[in-house]
Amino acid sequence: MINWFVGLNPVWQGLLATLFTYSVTVLGASLVFFFKSVNQRMMDVMMGFAAGVMIAASYWSLLAPAIELSESLGRNPVFYVSVGFVCGGLFIMLSDMLLAGRTCCRQDRKKWVRCILVTTAVTMHNVPEGLAVGVAFGCAAIEGTKSALMGAVMLAVGIGIQNFPEGTCVAMPLRREGMSRWKSFVIGQFSGFVEPIAGVIGVLAALKVQLILPLALSFSAGAMISVVCSELIPESFRDSKNLATAGVMSGFVVMMILDVALG
Repeated sequence: MINWFVGLNPVWQGLLATLFTYSVTVLGASLVFFFKSVNQRMMDVMMGFAAGVMIAASYWSLLAPAIELSESLGRNPVFYVSVGFVCGGLFIMLSDMLLAGRTCCRQDRKKWVRCILVTTAVTMHNVPEGLAVGVAFGCAAIEGTKSALMGAVMLAVGIGIQNFPEGTCVAMPLRREGMSRWKSFVIGQFSGFVEPIAGVIGVLAALKVQLILPLALSFSAGAMISVVCSELIPESFRDSKNLATAGVMSGFVVMMILDVALG
């Protein structure tokens, strides 16, 4: 199975990886069919673990390759990587600000409008996540090393883990507000639908336009760190700081060990 995946075209690798991350969103949203609520402590640990994996993957799978590629292309790594990283972070921050402003202006609208706004916010976060996975697989194909491919796989796993509570956190509140289980599920899983599309775009961009690859990698890293800081860390630390901290540490160490062992 592993050899089969390694032998695939990187576009197919990126597509399958982001289909996995999307399927985890679907799985998280499907909990509305079985439960009225989800254990918050378990969610805190999961989100903390995903944050740790994504922090580590942002460096080893995205920033470190971006620095190496910048140097090999004769570009200034400090400039390229810094600009890409800041732009990725600003993209998420501006998206949050825009959607927060729209939400404040529409407090008096109907429930379905709020649902659309929530889904839009999560969906916009999933676009750079899908791009990050795609770019990582494109970079792995260019490098041709086992460690680069495993780094891309682990990035997809980390994003998939954080997609589970993401799908649940969208679907469950809708169910509590009186929406049917089926509608809550559809809205909850739809937020991850853009990831496979963004993943394929990311792979193609990495393979076809290698000059912008360092910018694309660092942009994805900045977006990842911004999502971790604005979404995962605040949510996971809200109820149980100790459990969330253990999750973050565990996720980071797992990613670091895998990278060192395969590097």
